[in-house]
Amino acid sequence: MSNEVNVDAESIKKSAEDLVELIKLRTFPFGMKLFENVDDMLSIKGLRTPSDGKFFTTCQLVTQVRTAGFTLGIVQNNLRPGSSCGANIGLEVVPEDVSSGQKMTGVWFGNQEAAAKHQAQMPRVEAGKYTGLAASPLRTGRLDPPDICLFYASPGQMILFINGLQYHNYRRYDFTLTGESACADSWGRALSTRETSLALPCYAERRYGGVADDELLMACPPDEFVKGVEGMKHLSKNGLRYPYPPYSAFADPADGMSKSYS
Repeated sequence: MSNEVNVDAESIKKSAEDLVELIKLRTFPFGMKLFENVDDMLSIKGLRTPSDGKFFTTCQLVTQVRTAGFTLGIVQNNLRPGSSCGANIGLEVVPEDVSSGQKMTGVWFGNQEAAAKHQAQMPRVEAGKYTGLAASPLRTGRLDPPDICLFYASPGQMILFINGLQYHNYRRYDFTLTGESACADSWGRALSTRETSLALPCYAERRYGGVADDELLMACPPDEFVKGVEGMKHLSKNGLRYPYPPYSAFADPADGMSKSYS
């Protein structure tokens, strides 16, 4: 059965507020939007851009958005040279020393063949079309609409969102696992395919982006985001809520299960 959802700036903002309340998120859900014309990006109300001469990785910029609530716009020149962050979001072609595997050989991989395969199989936005990317908390409504909606959550919080996605129209979700450079599995994959993408953040995201040890990252198109939150509301009415009420591992589960299943 189809369950159409309304996806506009107000419905996305409301869903972001509801998500924070339903699973007690620590940081803001946020959106990303790619721009072909940088002037269009710069016209966004309240947009900040990195200072001249200051360089960041994409995961650092994302953390500024989700923790401080900034609305940020970047071009390739704002990203740390040599990081290849821009290649994952389509702002640059993959540098030769990265695509060949040379850069990561002896660091993340024991040989250049393995390093090159890692790069070749990474989900990315194709270079050449976009010149800028903006990110902003969904509660601002400044990206109308965002290309994708994202949030960081613990595994326990994340599974309830996925359960919400499956509430009205079931489908099995399969996600990719790149390893290092795992932002390719989140915003790289979701921006390039508009597919709902769950990622296990990598070492670099944790060291430089400050991602917590228990955090996963969800990235999905706006209609899936709204649909997932709507499904979670139904789950909550059925008593399936976060945080999970603990039930002893040594008790008969019949009493607890009888509250959910007739």
